[in-house]
Amino acid sequence: MQPRFIQIKSSLLEQIENAEMKPGDKVPSENQLAESFGVSRMTARRALSDLVAEGILLRSQGLGTFVADHRPMTSMLEIKSINDEITQRGHAYSNQLISLETVCADEQQSAWLCVTANSNLFHTKIVHLENNLPIQLEDRWVNPLWAPEYLQLDFSRITANQYLSKVAPLTQADHAIEAILPSQASATLLNIPLSQPCLQISRRTYSAKGIVSHALLTHPGNRYRMGGHLDFPQRK
Repeated sequence: MQPRFIQIKSSLLEQIENAEMKPGDKVPSENQLAESFGVSRMTARRALSDLVAEGILLRSQGLGTFVADHRPMTSMLEIKSINDEITQRGHAYSNQLISLETVCADEQQSAWLCVTANSNLFHTKIVHLENNLPIQLEDRWVNPLWAPEYLQLDFSRITANQYLSKVAPLTQADHAIEAILPSQASATLLNIPLSQPCLQISRRTYSAKGIVSHALLTHPGNRYRMGGHLDFPQRK
C-alpha cells in the first residue's frame, strides 16, 4: 500500500490534471486534508510541501496554498533558442518543418528587412513542440546575404536562432508583442481552436552586417507566458 502522503499527492494531482482544480485555485488546507484522508496534519503537510517543492503548488504566507500556473514562461528581456528554453525546463524538444523556400519579398517583407521589393529572401515555417505539444509557430524571413547556407540546414539538429547567432551574431533586436486570434492555417498547425487567443511576437534581429531576419512567433495563450525580473538600483 502507498504511504498516505503519496495518496494525498496523487489525489491532488488527479484533480489538477482533470481540471477540477485550475491554476490560481486554492487547495484544501492541511487541516482539511487531514480530516478528509483520516491522517495527521504532519502527513498532510508533507504532501503539500512535496507538491510545492515540485512547482505544482504555490504557497502564499497567510493566504494558503494554490495551484501554480504551469504554462512555460519565456523572458521578455533576452533572446533564447526555443530548443534551449525547453530543454532547460527538463522537457523534450522537437519540431516540424512546414516550409523551406526562397520567396520574392513583398512590400511588407522588404520593409521588415530593408531590401528592395522582389528581392530574394529565405523563408521557413516551423512548429516547435514541447513534450509533443505545439507551443510556437515560427514564420521567419532571412536575408540570404548574411546567411547563404540557411536553406541547407537540418532543422531537426539546429534551430534557426542557433544558426543565425553563429553566422551573424546578434547585436540588436526589435520586438513587439500583441494578442491575436489565429488564422485557420495557424490554428491547424498549433492544434488549437480558432477561438484560442494567442501571443504573437514580431521580432527583427540585427548583426553588425545589417538586418538578418524577421520572425513572427505565435504561441497559444493557454500554453505559454512571457515575463521577466528587473533589478533597480537602490536610492541612497
